[in-house]
Amino acid sequence: MDYTRLGTSGLAVSRICLGMMSYGSPTKRDWILGEDAAEPIVRHAVEAGVTFFDTADMYSDGASEVITGRLLAKLFPRRDDYVLATKVYFPVGPGLNDKGLSRKHIMAAIDASLDRLGVDHVDLYQIHRWDPETPIEETMNALDDVVSAGKARYIGASSMYAWQFAKAQHVADTHGWTRFVSMQNHYNLVYREEEREMIPLCLDQGVGLIPWSPLARGLLTGTRGRGGAQTTVRSGSDPVADNLYTDDDFDVVDAVRTVAAQRDLPPARIALAWLLGRPGVSAPIIGATRTEHLTDAIAAVHTGLTEDEVATLHAPYRPHAVLGHH
Repeated sequence: MDYTRLGTSGLAVSRICLGMMSYGSPTKRDWILGEDAAEPIVRHAVEAGVTFFDTADMYSDGASEVITGRLLAKLFPRRDDYVLATKVYFPVGPGLNDKGLSRKHIMAAIDASLDRLGVDHVDLYQIHRWDPETPIEETMNALDDVVSAGKARYIGASSMYAWQFAKAQHVADTHGWTRFVSMQNHYNLVYREEEREMIPLCLDQGVGLIPWSPLARGLLTGTRGRGGAQTTVRSGSDPVADNLYTDDDFDVVDAVRTVAAQRDLPPARIALAWLLGRPGVSAPIIGATRTEHLTDAIAAVHTGLTEDEVATLHAPYRPHAVLGHH
């Protein structure tokens, strides 16, 4: 495993971040694993040198945080040996204030997350989306108070428009509050619209990228086919992917397969190697329900691509409407 800094912050992270959304309550989705099934996969990641783990309060209604906290406490001798990230925004209850980025919800959510995780702080506390119903000044002030209280070491953001992210950072700077150090955005070979504005902004501001859906929810690995063909449990019960990608995107998938065949490597390794080589990317967030998923991801850290191979991967790309901000 290689390690890097999260943007220009001092926080060191592994080049692969293990996404914990796949672990929680199997009753939520057929592909979600319970704690016993998740443990050997997380153990494999730890033994391979992964130190960065990302979850969210809404994953499996909090069960993901519970499992994440238990497994990391079991697999690491010290709390300071790993980097723990979670997120706030989506509904976690029926109440009007059980969602969003109001001061009321953020303060309640961080305490609830810490309780489920069984820790006294998280290393990275992220807003899961932009909240149009709450003034950004209120949100940034509350997040600064979370950091000042020692409940989070850093803050990060996830999918939004570049102007929104710039506004949030400006508000923080104006008031002397904590700035975001990371952007967890939708970015992969099939969806590269972030390269237009968000990624240049992050590069300019020293914000580290930790992309979600780096393999386009299995599209780039071959678990989906043209015409809606699905070959795995996940691909057969993942409505989010159905809304993000279409048959037109399979031209990029074909290019990945071409390069992979030439290198005699799995397509997933090629797609991740491309992402790991993109400017500003600190650590793609990898979901794994089998140990071989991690094997490909970890090997991708040391898989370089030639200029010709990158050109082959880029050639079939087509522009998309904005996807993943809601």
